[in-house]
Amino acid sequence: MRFGFDIDDTLINLREHAFHIYNKKLNRNVGLEVFRQLRTVEIHEAFGMDKVEGGKMWTSLLEEIYFTDCPAFDGAIQFLNQLQADGHEIFYITSRPKEYCPRTKEWVKKIGFPVKDEHFFCGMQDDEKINIIKDLQLDYYFDDKPAVLKTLNDITTKVFVKDQSYNEHVTIPRVTDWTTFRVE
Repeated sequence: MRFGFDIDDTLINLREHAFHIYNKKLNRNVGLEVFRQLRTVEIHEAFGMDKVEGGKMWTSLLEEIYFTDCPAFDGAIQFLNQLQADGHEIFYITSRPKEYCPRTKEWVKKIGFPVKDEHFFCGMQDDEKINIIKDLQLDYYFDDKPAVLKTLNDITTKVFVKDQSYNEHVTIPRVTDWTTFRVE
């Protein structure tokens, strides 16, 4: 089988990692309960920033957010390694900016995910992921972003949403915990 995965907030806990960095940089102590109630992918609202201020903050911290100690979700690394051990093909499809693609691929390998260079796709817009998913003829695809998931309605690929506070309204099969998730 052919499995495709988004990275940020699907396999790794990027937004929460960034939330902690924002608290530190802004010398604030906004609680995780606020984070868990956010209904947007963006986290700036929790810190009283508007979209412009939040965008500037995110951009200024990308290196630290992307390449420091962001944790994988519990069980994600083991799940993908088991898929590979069972003979399945694994593809990564991330819309991280192009300039971060080589380092992202190396970082994902370094933290323990199984990565074949030719199975790593990076730098596209969210609405372009569908073309890669179709071209790869994936059997399964996992993502967190409602904007991406909305583009995947009319494909044969079995699509799953990684459970997040901002995608609770999405009505497709969910992954809530990689340690207990099984593909049927």
